[in-house]
Amino acid sequence: MSHVYAQSSSMPAQPELTNDPWSLLLAPRLEEHPLAPGMSAVTFGLGSEATGTYDADLSLKGSAELRRATSVVQADAIHYDVDQDVADAFGHVVLTRDGNQFIGPYAHLHVDSNEGMMTTPRYHFILSDGKGSGSRVELHDDQQETLYDGTYTTCQCVDDPAWYVRASRLDLDNAQNNGVAHNGVLFFLGVPIFASPWLSFPLDGTRRSGILPPTFSISSTNGYDVAVPVYFNLAPNYDLTLTPRLMSKRGVMLTTDFRYLTPSYSGTLSFAYLPNDALTNTNRYSISFQHQQTLGGGFSAYVNYQRVSDANVTTDLANSSSVVVGGQSLFQQEAGVAFNHGPWSVLTRVQYWQSFSDATPPYNREPELNVKYARYDVGGFDFGATWDATRFTIPVGNSTQGERLLFDPYVSYEFGQPGWYATPKLQWHFASYNLSSIGTGAPAGQPTTFSFNVPTLSFDSGMTFERSVNLFGVGLIQTLEPRLYYVYTPYRNQNYAPIFDTAPLDFGLAEVFTSNRFVGGDRVSDMNRITAGITTRFVDAANGNELARFVLAQEYYFRNTQVTMPGDSPPTVGPSNLIAGDSLNIGAVSVQQGIEYNQSSGEFTQATIGLGWKRAAGSVFNAAYLYARANATLDDETENQVLLSGQFPLTRRLSGVGQIDYDIVSHRVFAGLIGLKYLADCWSVSFAFQKYTNVSSTTTPTTGTRFLMQLQLNGLSHIDNGLQQQFRASIPGYSAAPSALPESRFSSYP
Repeated sequence: MSHVYAQSSSMPAQPELTNDPWSLLLAPRLEEHPLAPGMSAVTFGLGSEATGTYDADLSLKGSAELRRATSVVQADAIHYDVDQDVADAFGHVVLTRDGNQFIGPYAHLHVDSNEGMMTTPRYHFILSDGKGSGSRVELHDDQQETLYDGTYTTCQCVDDPAWYVRASRLDLDNAQNNGVAHNGVLFFLGVPIFASPWLSFPLDGTRRSGILPPTFSISSTNGYDVAVPVYFNLAPNYDLTLTPRLMSKRGVMLTTDFRYLTPSYSGTLSFAYLPNDALTNTNRYSISFQHQQTLGGGFSAYVNYQRVSDANVTTDLANSSSVVVGGQSLFQQEAGVAFNHGPWSVLTRVQYWQSFSDATPPYNREPELNVKYARYDVGGFDFGATWDATRFTIPVGNSTQGERLLFDPYVSYEFGQPGWYATPKLQWHFASYNLSSIGTGAPAGQPTTFSFNVPTLSFDSGMTFERSVNLFGVGLIQTLEPRLYYVYTPYRNQNYAPIFDTAPLDFGLAEVFTSNRFVGGDRVSDMNRITAGITTRFVDAANGNELARFVLAQEYYFRNTQVTMPGDSPPTVGPSNLIAGDSLNIGAVSVQQGIEYNQSSGEFTQATIGLGWKRAAGSVFNAAYLYARANATLDDETENQVLLSGQFPLTRRLSGVGQIDYDIVSHRVFAGLIGLKYLADCWSVSFAFQKYTNVSSTTTPTTGTRFLMQLQLNGLSHIDNGLQQQFRASIPGYSAAPSALPESRFSSYP
């Protein structure tokens, strides 16, 4: 008679008798019942034949079984010594403890303590899927074993696994989820690839100290490039990774990555050092330190420090498995203390920049004190103010430097009901300067001490209309959302104000509804402008998902704008640029685009078009087009690029990825990547070929190529320190193979 039960998520059904009153109870699901103090577990014996002496010994033959708690011994024959609590099992012995199984021809066991031995065992750990064999295993308790002349693998094929560790002795600790191989050799596809007198590895996915999967690449700039990370799990809340790296064209490099995490502070410290680079004949390094800390009482502190030996470190010495897109020319060094409580927000900081760009570097702040106060809906009013005092310095000769004090109060009041709103707002900008030096590019008659005041009045209003529509058999809600935004700012002469931290705003859907054409405190644009915009959205009535959105907006200036700065093109009377955008999300396809059109010149100023298609997990395609007319921000060069990327399955186990960034103006590939990943049941290998452009140097941009490879042995190390995270960063929508759900420790319970 067979019994079948579904696992209940609530209280389990009560056990029931299978046959007569003397039979065992059948439980609908497995449960553990801890023993009360002083009690011992009952031992059950089963077999085709049973002989023995009461309270002395028991012999079982023919499908013999001995059960106690969660341990089960099965064999052709079992002899159990009751006085000694010792069992000897003969022929096809299967020992099951918490789901872990050991199979061999003979076993000698102390039943209660789970101690004993088994000859020529094969074993399987159900939770970690670890398995192997040996000449003998010693069972120390229900969690620890020592295997002699043994192997360990997580591959399904035990007789001929793709990878395995062979050792003269294997110490396996399931309680700590740790394995140690003495005189161990790692084999892959039958070839020994690593040997060590002592090798530690995890029995599950938790962090363990040891050697991580190595990475290998060949590049035009570094030659053969091999990195072998060594991971140290120093404590549950901090760890260290040391990565020795050999580059045939440059030399030996060491990278140190230290991470820490506590309830009140966390951070990372990374340091890379290459002594006497064979190509540059210099010592090269990079330092990165991030720290965040909660001090209590609303106070917090942070540090963000970056420094390098030269401009090309970020590309020349990037991690051997990193996909390089472009260089970096600015490195920030900043530390500060913040206070937040109620309507108050205070920040004091110092900020420096290490720059390798031909352009003038940003100003340092040494120091800055910024205080903000904001209250909302006080009798219908929103009001607040920002006060900022900063000393600006710059390591460039004949430059303007000095101190600046800003005070920006505001007050607004919102009228409205569901479906419409109107918000008048009054702002005031006060700026005072005390210059310690005046650069050669300053206006004639530049004073060292001066100030200016600029008031701004704005009026923002909008409405929302909704209706139900049916398109292609789908019930939708369509909205119509018109918006008018008016700004008036009188002209105030700001020519004497230096440009410490100010830049023109990009023209976009967010920027057209702002009260200033500049970001920063040194310029406030005079304006008499109205912005009209309209948005319509299509929302799925069944689930609320937005399927489509269309936006159209345009500015109109009632007078010429006089306040300007280098790199700015002030608008004139009449309609300004027209901007349109839309987004579509229909099934597996998503489309986004934005266009900026200059009516005066009849030319497109900016355009972006993006398409994404994700048919299923592991199958995605992305395409984008970027265009921007030449301007001062782009160094008077037109941006005209096509970006393509995708992930696509080739076979059940083989998948490919690709990325290309093609510059139409220069007719060259700015960045490109093509890669393959083969995923087996217990290992994976990834390959990639990459072309990159180094734009960080002050000379003409240079290009380089690299070939990358990484081997991952599942179960030996679950940490991805290589190509997979780079594939994910390069391919929007990239998805790795899903991890198998862990089995229960009772999955193999007989």
